[in-house]
Amino acid sequence: MKVQHIGYWLTKRKELHAAKEAVVDGERRLSYGELENKTNQLAQGLQQLGVKHGDRCAILAYNCLEYVMAIFAAAKLGVILVPLNWRLSIPELAFNLNDSGTETIIFDNTFEDTALSLQEQSTIQKMIALGDPVSSTATSLEALLVSQSAEPPQSDQEIDLDTPHIIMYTAGTTGKPKGAILSQGASFYNAINLMVDMQFGPDDRNLSVLPMFHIGGIGLFTLPILYVGGTVVIQRTFEPAETLRLLKSENINLFFGVAAIFLFLIQHNDFKAAAFNNVRVVMSGGAPLPVSLVKQYHEAGIILRQGFGMSEAAPSIATLSEALALKKAGAIGRPLMHVEARVVNENMQTVARGQTGELIIRGPNLMQGYWNRPEATQEAFAGGWFHTGDLAQMDADGDLTIVDRKKDMFISGGENVYPAEVENAIYDLPQVAEAAVIGVTDENWGEVGYAMVVLKPNEAISEDEVLMFLSDRLARFKVPKRVAFMDHLPRNAAGKVLKNELREQFSKK
Repeated sequence: MKVQHIGYWLTKRKELHAAKEAVVDGERRLSYGELENKTNQLAQGLQQLGVKHGDRCAILAYNCLEYVMAIFAAAKLGVILVPLNWRLSIPELAFNLNDSGTETIIFDNTFEDTALSLQEQSTIQKMIALGDPVSSTATSLEALLVSQSAEPPQSDQEIDLDTPHIIMYTAGTTGKPKGAILSQGASFYNAINLMVDMQFGPDDRNLSVLPMFHIGGIGLFTLPILYVGGTVVIQRTFEPAETLRLLKSENINLFFGVAAIFLFLIQHNDFKAAAFNNVRVVMSGGAPLPVSLVKQYHEAGIILRQGFGMSEAAPSIATLSEALALKKAGAIGRPLMHVEARVVNENMQTVARGQTGELIIRGPNLMQGYWNRPEATQEAFAGGWFHTGDLAQMDADGDLTIVDRKKDMFISGGENVYPAEVENAIYDLPQVAEAAVIGVTDENWGEVGYAMVVLKPNEAISEDEVLMFLSDRLARFKVPKRVAFMDHLPRNAAGKVLKNELREQFSKK
């Protein structure tokens, strides 16, 4: 007997506890019964428009209740959802739509001009507005729902955990973005992995602040909490003061963010550790977590844990246990229940504990492949394991540490330099808010380090002072040759620094 598709989660939750609060979106509070009914109406509305099994449906919106409805409506129909990053330019969005062959888009009225432009430049034919559309070519979501049945939709094709559910386009830090195809099973096993690791249950309340156009906004922890019957509180976009308010007012006990979010929170004037009094899981992922930041939160009485994941894994791969959060700060911990991990050399041979190699993984939460990219898929799964592109070490206990991205490492005078190590040292400077290190060409050493630093408000430090500080802590070949001070670092939706942009800006300076 096959496991039911994930759209069935809401149907079952309605049977079990229809009146239980499922989603909070501002003033809107929906029970599981109401969420199931509205999701079924959306699914039937999509069917009425001719959207069918296997079709792609995009969504361009801030975090909202309708985003959750779209995720589950797609699952109930066997439709593939294509979340769109509203931070991208119109040509970039058009590429994702044309690449995936998406014909339907659901959009927030804030983005109506963008949606109309995309209709002209892409494969989009059907448009659904979350509010009252200005254009006559778009259908109002409310008008679409009002005449639909609240019963689960019928499909003429089988839908199960192998059915493709989401095409999540990678950040595209190099070259054109690739669409990772995540099956319904990938999200199911992501939920199981996290439920086992953190004992999620129906009393848990999660604050969903990461953008839902990113896999973190969907898988950490929105879908897992709805699977176990808990409550998801949606924040439209991240704003530090509002996040701190919601943590307290909504009695949040699960909170996942990226390193940049935790930096902005603790630096905010309204920051009070009391906002986290009820939060039993405070976890960061998506980008390296500075050890100094873990210590800052520890001093405030907050245990900040590190996790690790990626779009291709829906997204969870490993977490560091709460007991080791401070002792092994900088590590990502051990692979989750249904994830296997190895650290290997170029011949895919497992390296000795404590040695550096590439992290490779396998498990049922991994993507099915890259959309229309068979060669990239074959390369990514060479030898039957997914190659993460991350350089890692595994210690004697089995805990993993990400040393750096394989592509970010550079060689200076024949020595490997891992920018993440240098960045961690820079973060030990009390004046520093953000830091990034890249390798740039050098006539004498092949490559040398170039550090980009963002200072905290009203703080000052010179380039020489930064370099002198590092020279006492790092080998000479690891110390950057130059330091540039910036107002902010360019980041993608996952909070990762866009080092390709920094290389373009600083490689010739």
